[in-house]
Amino acid sequence: MAAMIRHFRSSNYITRITRSLSTATETVKSQNYPRNPIPTSIEPKGKTVQWVFLGCPGVGKGTYASRLSTLLGVPHIATGDLVRDELKSSGSLSKQLAAIVNQGKLVSDEIILNLLSKRLETGEAKGEAGFILDGFPRTVRQAEILTEVTDIDLVVNLKLPERVLVEKCLGRRICSECGKNFNVASIDIAGENGAPRISMAPLNPPSQCISKLITRADDTEDIVKERLKIYWDKSQPVEDFYRSQGKLLEFDLPGGIPESWPKLLEVLNLDGQ
Repeated sequence: MAAMIRHFRSSNYITRITRSLSTATETVKSQNYPRNPIPTSIEPKGKTVQWVFLGCPGVGKGTYASRLSTLLGVPHIATGDLVRDELKSSGSLSKQLAAIVNQGKLVSDEIILNLLSKRLETGEAKGEAGFILDGFPRTVRQAEILTEVTDIDLVVNLKLPERVLVEKCLGRRICSECGKNFNVASIDIAGENGAPRISMAPLNPPSQCISKLITRADDTEDIVKERLKIYWDKSQPVEDFYRSQGKLLEFDLPGGIPESWPKLLEVLNLDGQ
């Protein structure tokens, strides 16, 4: 963990990553990575977990990573949460981030890495061991840097059809008072090309939160679709990077939490609690 922090803090590193992002991504795109099967040995019990969660905006990375964090006793580090926490501050970076997020663009690697390094420093001071990263790495160069400073055991790639993702994002609500997340979308979409039907019940707020619900500024249909397009353009090389190492577990969510959580635990060789 300390090595990762020192690496992220290095000004030379920030310079290198800024210059090499485009080259690294194109290099991986040009490789003919084998389509390896899912990892054949997943043994999280009795060892420090160092996992990464990938997936489109709105797929539920935070939900499932948070549940696994509690189950396994390791911190869930979500770069999206780091960005939102920074947005609540009053510094100059907050204004810069607000402009980026409201346009549906991806936050720069330099900003993300600086935020992540601060979070890791805080965790190390508290004696944290292991982690589940959510929203990082987003680029091949980030994945390469992560590989240089720590061993990633498993990369879980959560997947849903685009229509479901858009509906989920448009249904997201946050209680302005307690800060909890809810989703008012009731999803029932027929599967395509032989895929099963996907149904997701809404995650409704309690009565005391109903009048205090707000919508994220970036959860409009145009911005959601733009975020999905940007994500897919950048994510495929990252998926291929981990697939070539035999670390990528692709998990098609069969529905909402009641349907998906038990199946995810089964795939991960975990007992639900």
